[in-house]
Amino acid sequence: MEAKAARGATISVCIPAFNEEATIGDVVSCIGEDLMSRHHLVDELLVVDDGSTDATAKEAETAGATVLSLAVTSGKGEAMRQGLLATSGDIVMYCDGDIYDFSARFVLGLTGPLLTEPGTALVKGAYRRPLDGQVGEGGRVTELVAKPLIGLYFPELSALRQPLAGEAAAWRGVLSGLTYEDGYGVELGMLIDVAREYGPDAIAESDLGERRHRNRPLAELAPQAATVMRVGLQRAGVLKA
Repeated sequence: MEAKAARGATISVCIPAFNEEATIGDVVSCIGEDLMSRHHLVDELLVVDDGSTDATAKEAETAGATVLSLAVTSGKGEAMRQGLLATSGDIVMYCDGDIYDFSARFVLGLTGPLLTEPGTALVKGAYRRPLDGQVGEGGRVTELVAKPLIGLYFPELSALRQPLAGEAAAWRGVLSGLTYEDGYGVELGMLIDVAREYGPDAIAESDLGERRHRNRPLAELAPQAATVMRVGLQRAGVLKA
């Protein structure tokens, strides 16, 4: 709070969500009650409902979020871009809506380095991701696609533990200059573009502990993996855009 006041900054949290009725309410309530009403760290909380077919929008609004509903499912990248346009904070934090163990540590860990570490442009979340109770078995697209791609073409980013983390925060000026890729390639594209524009040392990674969320079957992960691979190869100049 002191660092925020010293910088004269405002903070917006944007949650792109698609069919997350089971968890979105708890995520919104945690931010609203703890970091908006009690401590006034977060100034704006927006859920971008990406054409959900369940009660995601209703649950988010009931919990206290402002909801921007997209008429049709446009993909995560477009939902994030629309969220940037619809918010006004100097710092914009993105967060997934399917987290079961969400707490204030996510917001503090991501926004803190921007406020206290000069020269930081982007903060990514790092965490342990269990799969069906097995420690370290989550993040299959990250381990099998994103990290090998980064190691081959962007080794300066190899130290990042979770390059595809949906939890990230950046200064608005940084985000406004980026191209938001379609779908699940948005995080890798953002990471590479920020490193090229500001240097890899401008990217911080904050340890958020353990993250439990809705794990997807392989049939749903294959399209995500293909999208991530396409974006990485295009950024590397191997594949035409």
